[in-house]
Amino acid sequence: MFEGLRFNHWKTSLDDSGIVTLTLDRANSSVNALSREVLDELGQIVERLSIEKPAGVLIHSAKPGGFAVGADIKEFVEYARDGTVLQNIENGQRVFESLARLPCPTVAAIHGACMGGGTELVLACRQRIAADDEKTRIGLPEVMLGIHPGWGGTARLPRLIGALDALPVMLTGKALSARRAAALGVVDRLAPPNELLAEARALLRRPHARPAARRLKAWATNTWPARQILAPMVLKQTAAKVRKEHYPAPFALINVWQRGGSSIQQRLKLEARSVAKLAETSTARNLIRIFLLQERLKGQGSGVEHGIEHVHVVGAGVMGGDIAAWAAFKGFQVTLQDREMKFIQPALDRARALYEKKLKTPEKVEETARRLRADVEGKGVAAADLAIEAIFENAEAKQALYASIEPQFQADEILATNTSSIPLDELRRGLKAPQRFLGLHFFNPVAQMPLVEVVRHDGLDPEVEKRALAFCKAIGKLPVAVKGTPGFLVNRILMPYLLEAIRLYNEGVPGPVLDKEAKKFGMPMGPIELADTVGLDVCASVGKELAPFLGLELPPGIEDKLAAGKRGKKDGQGFYVWQEGKPQKPEVDPDYAVPADLQERMLLPMVNEAVACLADGVVDDADLLDAGVIFGTGFAPFRGGPIQYVRSEGAAVIKGKLERLAQRHGERFTPKQGWDLAILAQPPEA
Repeated sequence: MFEGLRFNHWKTSLDDSGIVTLTLDRANSSVNALSREVLDELGQIVERLSIEKPAGVLIHSAKPGGFAVGADIKEFVEYARDGTVLQNIENGQRVFESLARLPCPTVAAIHGACMGGGTELVLACRQRIAADDEKTRIGLPEVMLGIHPGWGGTARLPRLIGALDALPVMLTGKALSARRAAALGVVDRLAPPNELLAEARALLRRPHARPAARRLKAWATNTWPARQILAPMVLKQTAAKVRKEHYPAPFALINVWQRGGSSIQQRLKLEARSVAKLAETSTARNLIRIFLLQERLKGQGSGVEHGIEHVHVVGAGVMGGDIAAWAAFKGFQVTLQDREMKFIQPALDRARALYEKKLKTPEKVEETARRLRADVEGKGVAAADLAIEAIFENAEAKQALYASIEPQFQADEILATNTSSIPLDELRRGLKAPQRFLGLHFFNPVAQMPLVEVVRHDGLDPEVEKRALAFCKAIGKLPVAVKGTPGFLVNRILMPYLLEAIRLYNEGVPGPVLDKEAKKFGMPMGPIELADTVGLDVCASVGKELAPFLGLELPPGIEDKLAAGKRGKKDGQGFYVWQEGKPQKPEVDPDYAVPADLQERMLLPMVNEAVACLADGVVDDADLLDAGVIFGTGFAPFRGGPIQYVRSEGAAVIKGKLERLAQRHGERFTPKQGWDLAILAQPPEA
């Protein structure tokens, strides 16, 4: 059937019953990313199939990790640079539409990750069958890149499962499990993983009839009147979560669906033009850059054996207990030490709650919980490959602990501290093997925050650093190596922002106003709510450590709140009163006039300190700095990080604003060293 055609990325076979199997196996890649070459080969295959008319077509992946991770993002970046996004989107649409029009049954057999363009490929098949296991994930995450599905996702998914179910899938970008996909009708059948292909062939021979109720719902929610009624409602819900000027893609997606009629060709044309327009936005450029930076961070621990099986954590407070719980969740044997069992038990209870939330069966919860053991006497140190100190922020106490841990090490064990601000040069004094000592600074809440700062000092063995990066990868975190100076990267940049916000609060600016202005800039949470969430005790501790180094002062008022037992969210009262985990923000006088330079006063100290960190070599390069600040603080992702923000606004412009703030409000705003760095002058697309 395919005589004379040679393919690099597809394998083809024809069985005795006339069924053609197409196996996607992108050459020289561990995953299937849909490049132009992959699509062009599929186009040739589909063209031949339309002539030969086989009994059926089965499409699956040869990659053990999954079906397809989506479009080749690096290629997409090139298309955006040379202005050919529209042509390449239309090319993919043509290939998938040709597949959809084949006059024979077509089935996609899905295992593992099936994302973005991979999902759009399977939507172009008549039917879909998925492996019934936890590894299978099906999604359309394009909004996270500042665009929306462009190869038929917006045109086909609402018509398949109904708009009310399809729109949330595309607007959130969250992946569906195999069972959820089956419940929604995204896939027609589930199969045991080892029977997936056999069941797929059976489905080709006996196609699954879609229930009449599901077909009716899909039709009814996509009629013209339904779209005109539903679209404004969905727009309102979306606007409550994100700002259109920050993240235009969800709003564009709703518009494309609302305008899409009964013709697939018309819907595809609207979709392609919309994505091409979004690709030109700074939001898309920055979010795609962040995605590529995330992939870079994930890859840092690749190809290195961390050699860690047993982790011993000292300090069962919120941070230490949650680090221990997460390491056990990710498959490590963990012992958790503290002075008495009464300090460890709350950590074990929180761990069990985490496992019950994350894991499906009681058996898996019990299996995971058994990996985390209380260890009041600290006997686990002798068997550990990695010991993590997570006690209170006091250098002398930490050094005394190290003096008791180090003699119990047998060979090449790693000693790590979770200190958030104390310089490692201070902490390493007195160590017998400082070359095996480093920082592993996690962020709260550990289960949700992706970043870990791997903190260096000049005596650190590079191989130990590599093992630490590999360990971070093994527990599913994004590591950034940073210099062990006060505050490292994230807290050094975050603290000027928090301290200035608290100063403004003390000057009489209402907390809700400060939070609202920060969110208007693009921060995920305002600084007053953030201070309460982190804990005013933590803010005060880190602030005292860092303020002298940063040339700042700790604003008054925090100590009074701490003395009154008002540490923030954990006590139910801080700057705000908290009920059921939510701040009860007071009403603001509608006539209150927001100071004109309020946003600049809060946010530019962060940017100023980021430039200083770059000049000080706290991280290896500007990209890693932006990644660390975004994943560690949530700094407005659509802006691409503080250095990318400086490039887009212009270094001279931001520096000038700081100089004017310094004249009006004090020396703390004076531009720091680094504003003459050549890298700040690079264009923001670079």
